[in-house]
Amino acid sequence: MPAMRRAFLDYQSSTPVRPEVLEAMRPFFSEHFGSPSALHQHGLRARDALARAREQMAAFIHAASPDEIIFTSCGTEAANLAVFGAAHANRSRGNHLVVGAIEHPSVLGAVTALEKQGFTCSRVSVDGQGRIDPQAVREALTDRTILVAVHHVNHDIGTVEPVREIAELTGERGIPLFVDAVAGAGWLPIDVQAWGVNLLSLSPHRFHGPKGVGVLYRQRRTRLCPQIVGGAQEQGLRAGTENVPAIVGAGVAAEITGRRREQRAAHVADLQRRLWDGLRSRVSYLRLNGPEPGTGRSPANLNVSVEFVEGEGLLLMCDARGLALSAGTACVSKSLKVSHVLTAIGLDHALAQGAVLFSPGEDTTPEDIDFALDTFAGAVDRLRSMSPMWEEFQRGIIDSLVAPRSAPPGRGRA
Repeated sequence: MPAMRRAFLDYQSSTPVRPEVLEAMRPFFSEHFGSPSALHQHGLRARDALARAREQMAAFIHAASPDEIIFTSCGTEAANLAVFGAAHANRSRGNHLVVGAIEHPSVLGAVTALEKQGFTCSRVSVDGQGRIDPQAVREALTDRTILVAVHHVNHDIGTVEPVREIAELTGERGIPLFVDAVAGAGWLPIDVQAWGVNLLSLSPHRFHGPKGVGVLYRQRRTRLCPQIVGGAQEQGLRAGTENVPAIVGAGVAAEITGRRREQRAAHVADLQRRLWDGLRSRVSYLRLNGPEPGTGRSPANLNVSVEFVEGEGLLLMCDARGLALSAGTACVSKSLKVSHVLTAIGLDHALAQGAVLFSPGEDTTPEDIDFALDTFAGAVDRLRSMSPMWEEFQRGIIDSLVAPRSAPPGRGRA
């Protein structure tokens, strides 16, 4: 019996480790196993490997020096270190933070914890496309503001934020700016010097590196308090023996991805457009969440809401038929809660419950997209055939939120 065909369209949650990355990591599990803090030759070899990975990661984001790269255990720890570390380091200057309303839970969770410690926070709202207005950030700043945190690309709906413009505002006031670049790294160019940011986080397993390692860029004059203390590793800012194999892999992944970024981004952007055109033609009562495909959106993200269908059931049926999708940010999708991002852009609760995230990757083919379209459209039809809400809509008892019958002529799918 032939194996079921499968298509993986959840590359935003994680990516496979490249063969070159795995090969670079392999010796550091065995013959090069020394601790980088040791003084003997085994330790020196590990230290040299960390130095090389630091150089590769610095080049990936155009940092001024490899010494501005701090390795952590994951992207969440990097974000936590940035938020907690900057807040505590600058407490003598004030206690006010400014963050976007649709930041990743690793940022918003840290902010909530700081508020319990006496800090205050202004959460800046976004427009219906998820874009934060730099002027709104300016208006939120006070003489007590000690940190601004915004993301580069939104994890749920792919919106690209005006980081450079926000950095100009914070730079004028001498306020540190932290940028969560996890969702954009490998797809869009990142230049920390040109942007003028102070702190920036990455997660290498999102661009074909291993899990178990995160990256925090810290501009050399930016004050930061360590959150894990003990040893002097990572310039005294993150104690604990470094995960040398994973860090080596992260460096190689950054180097490969940096070379291929434009090619892979163009490939995935073509797939994104093919997917969106196919969905619009094959699935009725469908809403795009976030900007249209183009420069305002990550090419690896297409978030849609399907009316009269619950997202959870749709994901499970698609998976059973060979299509792997997501309901949004991997860190919170297990909770099955409506995304705070979709709530912030004003999406009705019923449509937010029907949200599904397609995330093609470098390995995705046009044939994968066509399979995804067939599978997804079939799953929608099947679930609607069992939906009491769909039956009530067909009978005229309830109306559509996406394309109301009472809408002006010419209104179709959102």
